[in-house]
Amino acid sequence: MNIDIKLHKKDLPDDLRLGNLLAVDGEFMGLNIRRDPLCLIQISTGKNDAHIIQLDRSSYEAPNLKKILADDSITKIFHYGRADIGHIKHYLKTDTNNILDTKIASKLARSYSDNHSLKTLIKEFVNIDISKQFQNSDFGGELTEAQKKYCANDVIFLHKIHEELHKILLRENRLGLYKNCLKFLKTRVELDLAYFKDDIWSH
Repeated sequence: MNIDIKLHKKDLPDDLRLGNLLAVDGEFMGLNIRRDPLCLIQISTGKNDAHIIQLDRSSYEAPNLKKILADDSITKIFHYGRADIGHIKHYLKTDTNNILDTKIASKLARSYSDNHSLKTLIKEFVNIDISKQFQNSDFGGELTEAQKKYCANDVIFLHKIHEELHKILLRENRLGLYKNCLKFLKTRVELDLAYFKDDIWSH
């Protein structure tokens, strides 16, 4: 598969128009939001393209990217958006609006499985076995071609995966549950940022 990968320094170009349904993912130096900085944001229109934004970590000035993330008219598809949205809010100082999430959708739709990783979903719904070799690599410096391809793989399949999961949710009458979970997602991120990591619903 030929993927059109473009690397942008600091922000997206002023004249770039990506449409109203985008897949979004972030790369960080770890999962501790306040310790591990946000390094990259990658975006795909679902047409075998990936725009990788290498953020300026001295300022995190990226007005074009922030505008897209905050825009209510643009739908953003994440996989485990909780981590991405938390890092975005902390470092880019902006809310991410109009969110879909393939991990949440998978947990509700695919009750026949206990594996909801992106690799698993790509294999099931796209029939491609991707490598996650660079999942734990250093995204803080200059990117290798292999790292760029890894970043692209994290977004180019999300449109198709969400479409297939949506069909299952609709068939199994779980779409309402999914929509309500999405409404709570931003609150879950706020709880993370306030250091409430445990399940607040537990006894």
